[in-house]
Amino acid sequence: MNKWSRRAFIGAGVAGGAALVVGVAIRPGNPVDSLARDAAVEGEQLINAWVKIGEDNVVTAITPHTEMGQGALSTLAQMLADEMDADWDKVEVMSAPANGDYVSSEMARLFVAPDLDVGAWLEPTVDGVFKNLSYMMDLYLTGGSFSIRSTGQRGMRVAGAAAREMLVAAAADAWDVPAGEITTEKSRLYHKASGKSADYADFAVAAADQSLPAKPTLKTVDEFKLMGTSAQRLDIPSKVNGTAQYGIDATVPGQKIKYAAVLSSPVPGAVADSMDDTEARSMRGVETVLNMGSFIAVVADSYWHAQQAANAVSVTYSQTPTDGLDQAGMFATFDKALNEAGTNGGDTLFEQGNTGRALEKASTVIEAEYQVPFLAHACMEPMNCTVWIRDGKADFWLGTQAPLRCRTAAADILDIGLDDITIHMQQMGGGFGRRSATDMVEMAARVAKEVGGGPLKLIWSREEDIQKAAYRNATTSRFRGGLDEAGKPVAWDNVFLFHNDPADASFVSYYDTGSQHIRALSDVDLPLPFWAWRSVDHSQHGFFVESFVDEMAQAAGKDPVEFRLSMLGNSPRFATVLKKAAAMADWGSAQPAGHGRGVALVRSFNTIVAMVAEVDMTRGAPRVRKVFCCADPGYAMNPDGFTAQMEGGIIYGLTAALHGEISIRNGAVEQSNFHDYEMVRMDEAPDIVVEIINGNPEDIGGGGEPGTPPIAPAVANAIFNATGVRPRKLPLSGQSFSV
Repeated sequence: MNKWSRRAFIGAGVAGGAALVVGVAIRPGNPVDSLARDAAVEGEQLINAWVKIGEDNVVTAITPHTEMGQGALSTLAQMLADEMDADWDKVEVMSAPANGDYVSSEMARLFVAPDLDVGAWLEPTVDGVFKNLSYMMDLYLTGGSFSIRSTGQRGMRVAGAAAREMLVAAAADAWDVPAGEITTEKSRLYHKASGKSADYADFAVAAADQSLPAKPTLKTVDEFKLMGTSAQRLDIPSKVNGTAQYGIDATVPGQKIKYAAVLSSPVPGAVADSMDDTEARSMRGVETVLNMGSFIAVVADSYWHAQQAANAVSVTYSQTPTDGLDQAGMFATFDKALNEAGTNGGDTLFEQGNTGRALEKASTVIEAEYQVPFLAHACMEPMNCTVWIRDGKADFWLGTQAPLRCRTAAADILDIGLDDITIHMQQMGGGFGRRSATDMVEMAARVAKEVGGGPLKLIWSREEDIQKAAYRNATTSRFRGGLDEAGKPVAWDNVFLFHNDPADASFVSYYDTGSQHIRALSDVDLPLPFWAWRSVDHSQHGFFVESFVDEMAQAAGKDPVEFRLSMLGNSPRFATVLKKAAAMADWGSAQPAGHGRGVALVRSFNTIVAMVAEVDMTRGAPRVRKVFCCADPGYAMNPDGFTAQMEGGIIYGLTAALHGEISIRNGAVEQSNFHDYEMVRMDEAPDIVVEIINGNPEDIGGGGEPGTPPIAPAVANAIFNATGVRPRKLPLSGQSFSV
């Protein structure tokens, strides 16, 4: 067979021995020097593109994802190790080099063609197509709850199984025995009849010369040893002992770093017409003050000096069309667009039956409008990026969810080749979608270029990130629902502004509502930039949909749980999750005066989550006491990690429900830090109980996103249960509720 390079393979899409996730793997006659050079060091052998084995028998999983506290990298390694029969005590995990050789092709495949299944002979071609697509999209991404259900399920498991079969084949050749007689356990090979045994490391080099199985045999659930267990996370020790390296910790060995603080225009689209930097330039440690157009940058010998000087710069900005806009004016614009759209305007996203006719014939018609504001990501670690440009090359140190996008953005700014840029990935102190943007790299590159290349560390202040970043968009959603004489739903009509991702976030296909018509308006301008926020559109539509379902239940005179169950006859998995959550909360039992329970059921990122919230309203403001959460992700590969993600998602969503609001005044964001953009703190955090239903390991869902969408409607519905007042806007704090 000819020696094909990686890019030749990708272009042709066919190569003997290529597999779903190891299509760019080592195979006979092709050592893939670049992969070995990037991922392996002396004493290590790259078995395929995703697995390496050291001389000490340590197995390392190489993943096209980054760590931001969710623990996904550990679970990915766990999935690979189980299929490989590796010793978990000798397993490590690393993020793949951000050099373009590694991409999240399984994510692209799951997104575009989740049900595509082809024969082994065609698998290399299909894999090549999706790898090519991923390269074009710079798809090395952590987000969208894709890591476990795409790379893990379709990548790490297959890579682990393939590596095990290659090791077995190598041992069978050496021992001159049938491969079927060799067993594996804890990173060792055994041949019982001859008494021979060896570490994986002993056959790593020989295994790399074996042909890759196109479709290796994967374990069944009853064969799992690590998957489905709460194996210890690999990232925890460094966080406990303080050795974990975040972007803001980055250093450049042997080099003194300059620091930059920035001051961006308060109104999006404005540029700095002029500035008075007299005081700033005279301050201690300041090297220079730069007018970069959309932002001012101060470079100094420390971040403190740079930030204090930036605060002293007086800037005059250009005018924009939104200079006089405030929050009320923005929502008035939304209302005008919805009024003009009427009962049939907008782009149809889903239609079933004749909703207009069903509403005309309905015995009861319910109408409601809901509203949510802009939200900030509010990562605990401020945005930052360290850059060093020299000799036509550039190095960047940062925590990012999208390293290849950052590399491309840097190449565009610096006008140098992609191969001359190195992204040194650090851990992230929170991401939530914010760190999938590239603005940190772009700004750092521009400033470093102006001051001779650095090394330079640019840090955004908390105020800069909350006031001048990108946000989950504000929006308004309107509903009309119809009930027949028996209180059964016969019509569901929904129109809202701004259709983003995921595409099905507004769909209620699991509910039998009779006819459905779901529409979106997208031709209305947003006054602030939008960016992905944890669970994206599900965080909004979860609140909209489940609040309106509760309103329909009230109009039908039915219990909210029973009303939902009556619509789930064709969705047994949803019904099971809902029943379990209700049982956990002892739904229907008496509550003290001024207390209430609310329920919500949301499917997002292929995971079904039901929540019951218990709220104390005796002081007039909501105090969430308990949250009961039941989730069906198909199969939780690490139950403890999945539970932690549910808990984290609940707290994140509860913060948004109770406090979260980015408001606009004179075109600019009013909030600036945690004193006026509040978080749920420990003294107001509820008790959280999580139960997991494992029933479908072939169709697993995500963990990082799905815990967020149900909590806001569950709390809002509990407030109604306690007070009789129906919340239709977020945040809930500051609203008047009487018991």
